Amino acid sequence: MHRKIFKNANIFDGVHEDVFKDFSFAVDVETGKITEIAQEISPAADDEVIDVNHKFVAPGLINAHTHITSDPNISTGGDKDVVETTVDAIKALRAFLKSGCTYVRQCGARYGIDIPIKRLITEGKIDNVPHVMASGKAFTMTGGHGDYANGGNVVDSPDEMRKKIRESLKAGADCIKIMASGGVMSPGDFMDEAQLTIDEMKVAVYEAHNKHKIVAAHAEGNPGIRNAIEAGVDSIEHGFYVDDEEIAMMKERGTYIVPTIIAAASVTEKGKETLPKWEHQKMANAMDDAYTNVKKAYENGVNIALGTDAGTPYNYFDMTTPKELEMMVDRIGMSEFEAYRTSYKAAELMKIDDEYGSIEKDKYADFIIIDDNPMEDIKAVQQTDKEVYVSGRKEF
Repeated sequence: MHRKIFKNANIFDGVHEDVFKDFSFAVDVETGKITEIAQEISPAADDEVIDVNHKFVAPGLINAHTHITSDPNISTGGDKDVVETTVDAIKALRAFLKSGCTYVRQCGARYGIDIPIKRLITEGKIDNVPHVMASGKAFTMTGGHGDYANGGNVVDSPDEMRKKIRESLKAGADCIKIMASGGVMSPGDFMDEAQLTIDEMKVAVYEAHNKHKIVAAHAEGNPGIRNAIEAGVDSIEHGFYVDDEEIAMMKERGTYIVPTIIAAASVTEKGKETLPKWEHQKMANAMDDAYTNVKKAYENGVNIALGTDAGTPYNYFDMTTPKELEMMVDRIGMSEFEAYRTSYKAAELMKIDDEYGSIEKDKYADFIIIDDNPMEDIKAVQQTDKEVYVSGRKEF
């Protein structure tokens, strides 16, 4: 077995709050998995030894809410054709990887092109990108959030939902995204509007879970949040107006929330002069409530998973994932350890935590190398020239 042995590493493994000083770990080059972690590892003759020089090794970030086919410089997403959209999506994936994201979940892709992109990555035809969980197009109602050209699967009954979900799973979707409420970027609705019905969403959940896939629900306000929880979704995306009763329901059912607070902050702070007034105002009205309610969910034990909604206005692929961790500390009140653990929670939500999300034996060697200790200052993860490894291969 040919190995890479990384020595003199200060390892934050994503499981323990303490950093393991001057440790070593070995990676099987063929499988890309970690085979050993110890104070010292004796190399064999054909092993490659890499000296980390006492820098900090931490798990690659897992972002559970991304939109690689959206353009953060355009409010509407524009009218790019499928070829240009595909090229931009691959550039977005590479920007994610450079920022330290080694696994991303798509939550709705124009043209559904994340599915063939994922296949091409698996076949080795696209390199220098993170692992991808593909969703295909999101599911919405006629006139609902995400009902735009080449954007969403439009369904208006449980039967239509069943057929479209089955078609999406047949095409290769790894997960499903549904729209339970109105949103910020759609001009004809508001967060407090319910969209897909409970019965429609229950069908989506049944069909997805039957194929061992997870369901994410865009749900910013009520009654959409409550409807999605009652339908049995795996995660509430955004959840800005989640209330006490819903928090209790989520904790009891194990429902995750992916707050994407950097998305809200980006629209509010950077879009006042450039975005349509209705779009900026909707987010500005929700901002304080979002911080308060997500913090309450966290304090009451709801699982918080890392996600950014990258691709929405001013929410860029190359910087906002590490920034979300900083906001978890500053705005939600998490410790550095708890903030970084939201990445592991993303792995749990995505049901990939048996092989990803932490630096442990028999898991894939997806990690970053940074100069400073992220357990002392979470902003250490924002280092722009960090080293990024995927399955033990240095990509940046």
